[in-house]
Amino acid sequence: MASRTPDKEAVSELTTARLSVYLRSLTYLESIGKKTVSSHELAERFHLNSAQIRKDLACFGEFGTRGVGYDVCTLKKELVRELGIDRTRNIVIIGAGNLGMALADYHGFNSNGFHIAALLDNDGEKIGRTSRSGIPVIDASRTEKVVRENNVEIAIIAVNPEAAQSVYDGLVHAGVVAVLNFAPIQLRLTSGVKVRNVDLRINLESLSYHLKNVEDGVA
Repeated sequence: MASRTPDKEAVSELTTARLSVYLRSLTYLESIGKKTVSSHELAERFHLNSAQIRKDLACFGEFGTRGVGYDVCTLKKELVRELGIDRTRNIVIIGAGNLGMALADYHGFNSNGFHIAALLDNDGEKIGRTSRSGIPVIDASRTEKVVRENNVEIAIIAVNPEAAQSVYDGLVHAGVVAVLNFAPIQLRLTSGVKVRNVDLRINLESLSYHLKNVEDGVA
């Protein structure tokens, strides 16, 4: 299998998001004993675009064999490596409310390359408790200590909008380099720290806009 070093700056976030979809698809195919798969079959099985699959994978190397397709196991390993989940990345969740607890217990956030090290909160009634999956709730005043002792790279912010900026600033000071922000607020960002915002209301409003267009006969 020939490979090449991709231009990392040219690989968009949309491309990396699709790599995650391809990885889930390959994981399923591996689980049912499928050895090889063509881009066409991959697209047909999982409602994807075969040309887009080939274009995306070409950013990282030449993985397929003409007339045979992709080796499922090999391609899966390559995608795991490219996505950086061939090693475990430790995570802390700031905010042990309903959302924080739900995220801590979500299997996808605590497996296959990710490990939730702790929940952090400043509510005395929550400190000392654990989530259903056993993640401890630790005093938020110990954030820097927890981050450094557990080599935490990623933090999830699940606090109210008023507290989000100070939480973010504290995480940056502690050495966190990537943040998934669930607070519905635009943070003042620090260079060198990657932030991905997840605003459920924005998504709902987008769906509402679509429905309005349908009702108005526009779409």
